[in-house]
Amino acid sequence: MTVVRVIGVVLAVLLIGSTTVSVMRSLIIPRASLGFIGKGVNTVVDKVFVLATHRMTDYKDRDTALAGQAAVYLLSLLVVWLGGYLVGFAFLLWPGTHDIGRAFRESGSSMFTLGFLAPSGGGSTALDVIEAGLGLFVIAAQIGYLPTLYAAFNRRETEVTLLGARAGSPPWGPELLARTKWGIYGDRDDLPGFYTTWERWSADVAESHANYPVLMRFRSPQPLSSWLVGLLAVMDSAALLLAIAPSRDRLEPRLCLRMGFTALRHLGRAVGIPSTEDPDPDAEIQLTFEEFEVGVQRLIDVGFEVERTAAEAWPHFRGWRVNYEAIAYRLAYATDAVPALWAGPRRWPHEPMPPLRPPSRLPTTGTST
Repeated sequence: MTVVRVIGVVLAVLLIGSTTVSVMRSLIIPRASLGFIGKGVNTVVDKVFVLATHRMTDYKDRDTALAGQAAVYLLSLLVVWLGGYLVGFAFLLWPGTHDIGRAFRESGSSMFTLGFLAPSGGGSTALDVIEAGLGLFVIAAQIGYLPTLYAAFNRRETEVTLLGARAGSPPWGPELLARTKWGIYGDRDDLPGFYTTWERWSADVAESHANYPVLMRFRSPQPLSSWLVGLLAVMDSAALLLAIAPSRDRLEPRLCLRMGFTALRHLGRAVGIPSTEDPDPDAEIQLTFEEFEVGVQRLIDVGFEVERTAAEAWPHFRGWRVNYEAIAYRLAYATDAVPALWAGPRRWPHEPMPPLRPPSRLPTTGTST
């Protein structure tokens, strides 16, 4: 039994150490990744939700079910952390109590500061105090972590909600340009300011979501809205603008694109999705030329001033999109984002959803009598 208890103590130290590292990486240390405990919990929770929603054919029903995934992940992670400390300290107390059942009861009493079981000795007292401190720290840190998450969520969703009027629901890059009609009302053009706003939005998301990856699972309040698909639509609109209207080349859409695909790469690294830092601008992309033609035709239909044909603009657009398409599609696939146009495949059979457009409500003109 002595050898077994020694092995138990060694495993307990490893378990307590791993749990502490996971807590620090998830809640305290900036620029940290999920770690193997966080990744394991995320994988299990994700598989549970995939199984729970795989028979749902209506996207809104699926979105409603998936809205709880982030909360379940946070609660599961807290349970795993507390469970790790509970088991770890129980094995540390075992040699002093000579009873594994009592060791677990004492560990539970100390973890939640219930005090229903007295320590069995001086060494046990020290371990109980340490465990009680760690238990309080983990619970308090998780509670303090929530306001940070929701503050970042609210900052993110403000611009995403505003995007619905510009780019439709779900958002689509060509729709954004079509509704703006830049070139027809050039004296009222606000696209430079819009792209500047989304450049800063991308930087904020890169910082907050890379440090707290669970934010990627926080879904937008409206089922057809998505922060990731919104970013993709904004980047597509900037790339499309530069491709079809070279005379209107501006710094703002270029900086928005640069910050956008930089943010996506940061998020990919945080969750273990690799990306190419310097892709070949002539490389193939998943979006087809036929799909691109449909987007260009949408602009032509509303009178947008197009300076290049779809065939002429395609190499330029593809040269921009190769920087962000693969990582955006993988993130959208992993987070079950709304299946919008130009947004890639999902984990369930679906048809891309075009943006909803408000019906025309022009007043009937006539002569009053």
